[in-house]
Amino acid sequence: MHPILNIAVKAARRAGNVINRASTQLDLLTVQSKAPNDFVTEVDQAAEAAIIEVLREAYPEHGILAEESGESVQTAQSEYLWIIDPLDGTTNFIHGFPQYAISIALAKNGVVEQAVVFDPTRNELFTATKGSGAFLNDRRIRVSKRTRLSESLIGTGFPFRELDHFDAYLAMFGELTRKTAGIRRPGAASLDLAYVACGRLDGFWEMGLSPWDMAAGTLLIQEAGGLVSDLAGEGAWLDTGNVVAAPPKVFGQLLPIIQAHRPANVRA
Repeated sequence: MHPILNIAVKAARRAGNVINRASTQLDLLTVQSKAPNDFVTEVDQAAEAAIIEVLREAYPEHGILAEESGESVQTAQSEYLWIIDPLDGTTNFIHGFPQYAISIALAKNGVVEQAVVFDPTRNELFTATKGSGAFLNDRRIRVSKRTRLSESLIGTGFPFRELDHFDAYLAMFGELTRKTAGIRRPGAASLDLAYVACGRLDGFWEMGLSPWDMAAGTLLIQEAGGLVSDLAGEGAWLDTGNVVAAPPKVFGQLLPIIQAHRPANVRA
């Protein structure tokens, strides 16, 4: 394992310990609303602090972009940027629904090179280093071998913060419901992307994500042999917040359906 990835794993596991301890006392949580249907707890904040402490100790010169604390002042001064979601799936977590994860990625000059997605409820650790493959608990993973969209199980994330494009989502959902084996909306994008990487899902799409939702998961998919793009079929998903991902042959059938229903005023 790459030395930098080892540090990211250490940080993810430390945050996982924070989350697992808190998961046994959900009735004691203080929940705040950042926006409609967008929540944060002291667990998110404690997990993020644990991650940053580990990263800062090892790489004090690196920049950090984290969901709860925002972009650090060091970001503009370093070619390295850590992109962190300390608890992806907070709404699931506060309801005791065991589908959430820690997502940590490292970008060098804007290119993601290291990725960790850790599911603390199942002790599943997804890791990738650019050019070296993707792994689940040290076992090499690949995207599924399915070639037909009609046989594919596709993940998504319906809008929950801004509902401006809800009708477009319904149109995408409706067509794909008829043309796939099923649609799933578990509620933690980083984990959904990791599931594409290991073949549990045969594809994924979502609009309006933040970089920390998908930076790690998209590298996992690429290193597992899958394709990732924005809605234009290009590589700007971290900038636009819109992503489509799947094994190559399914990707070619999934992307045009998403594109056909994309609102004209939405960035690709």
